[in-house]
Amino acid sequence: MPTQDLFLIIAVAAVVLILGVGTAFLLRGRKTPPGTYTSTRDANDQPAGSGGTAVAEPEAPAAPAPAVEPAQAPPVGPDLGVEQLPEAAVLEVPAPVRGRLARLRARLVRSNNALGKGLLALLSRDTIDEDVWDEIEETLLLADLGTEPTQELVGALRERVKVEGSRDPQHVHDMLREELVRLVDPSMDRELASQRHPDRPAIVMVVGVNGVGKTTTIGKLARVLVAQDKDVLLGAADTFRAAAAEQLATWGDRVGVPTVKADVDGADPASVAFEAVRAGIEQEVDVVMIDTAGRLQNKVGLMDELGKIKRVVEKQATVDEVLLVLDATTGQNGLNQAKVFSEVVNVTGIVLTKLDGTAKGGIVVAIQRQLGVPVKLVGLGEGPDDLAPFDAEAFVDALLD
Repeated sequence: MPTQDLFLIIAVAAVVLILGVGTAFLLRGRKTPPGTYTSTRDANDQPAGSGGTAVAEPEAPAAPAPAVEPAQAPPVGPDLGVEQLPEAAVLEVPAPVRGRLARLRARLVRSNNALGKGLLALLSRDTIDEDVWDEIEETLLLADLGTEPTQELVGALRERVKVEGSRDPQHVHDMLREELVRLVDPSMDRELASQRHPDRPAIVMVVGVNGVGKTTTIGKLARVLVAQDKDVLLGAADTFRAAAAEQLATWGDRVGVPTVKADVDGADPASVAFEAVRAGIEQEVDVVMIDTAGRLQNKVGLMDELGKIKRVVEKQATVDEVLLVLDATTGQNGLNQAKVFSEVVNVTGIVLTKLDGTAKGGIVVAIQRQLGVPVKLVGLGEGPDDLAPFDAEAFVDALLD
C-alpha cells in the first residue's frame, strides 16, 4: 500500500476517534443522575403549603423541606405565641401616675363644661325664683346627670339656699361643691384590682362596644401599671378586628410588656385568653390584662361569647376586675351599654374616655348610680399617658374652677 494512502487512513481514524470521545463526554455530562428530579419551576414558585418540596418521579425520593424558624417565640400553645420585645429596643418611661391628676383638672378647666359654670351663675343671682330652679334642673339634665340625681341635687340646693340665704360667691361655690362631691361619692372603692395574689397574677378583663378605644385604653393602662413598677402581660383576645393584636403588641413593646396573641386570624378568643392567663401564671407576672373584641350590646351571640371568655379564664384563676370602657360623649346611650355588659360579665369598674372633650360631666354620677359601680379611670386625651385614676374631689374642683 502506498505511503500516502496509509497516512490518509490513519488521519481519518484519528478524527473519528476524537469525535466519538467528545460526543460521549457531552452525553455523559447531560445525563440525569439516578434518584433526582430536575424541575424548571423556580424555587420560590412552589404550591401553597408544599414547604418548597419538589414534585419527584415515582422512583425518586422527595427532597426534604427546608427548616423554618418560628416567627414568634416562645410558643405558648397551639397557634399561639408570646410577642417578645426586641433586645435592642429602647423602652419608654411612662409618666408618673400622681402628676396625671393635675393634668385632669387643668384639661377639664379648659374644656367647655357647662355644668359647674352654669350652676354657679344661676345660684349667684340676687333672686332665685322658680324660673331659675327650672334652669338649674335643665342644666343638670343636659349635663347627663340623670333624672333622679338631678332631682336630688336640686332638692338639696333649694333647702340650703332657703336656710342659709347667702349670695356670697364663695359661699355659693362651697355649697355647690359639697353637694356635687356627695353625688359623685368619694366613698366608693376606686382602687384598681392589680395586686398580685400569692399564687397567681391579678386578672383584668376589658370590655366595651365597638369604637370606644378598648385596645388603646389597655395600652395606656399598661403604662400606668408599669409606672407603678408592676410586671404586666397582655392577652390579645380580640381576634376579629384586623390588626388588633398587632396594635396591642405595639403598645406593650413600647414599655417592655409582652403580649400573648394568636398566630392565625379568627382564632378562638377564649383560647387566647386562657393561654394568656396560663403564661402569666408560669411567668409569675403581677397583672394579666385581656383585650376583648368590641361588640354591640344588642347582639346576643357576641355577648354570650364574652361570658364564655370569662368562664374559660376562671378555670385557672378568678377574674379580679372587669373594666367597661365607655365614651363620655355618648351620654345616655352609654348607660344602656353599661347595663347590658354588667348583666353579662359583672362589671366592677368604669373607664370613661374623652371626658376632657365633653361638657356632660354628669355622666359620671349617672353611671355610678345606675350600676352601683365606680368610675375608676378617666381618659384625658390622645397622648400615651392621658389616662388617670379618677378622683371625685379633683373632678368636682375641676368642674367648678
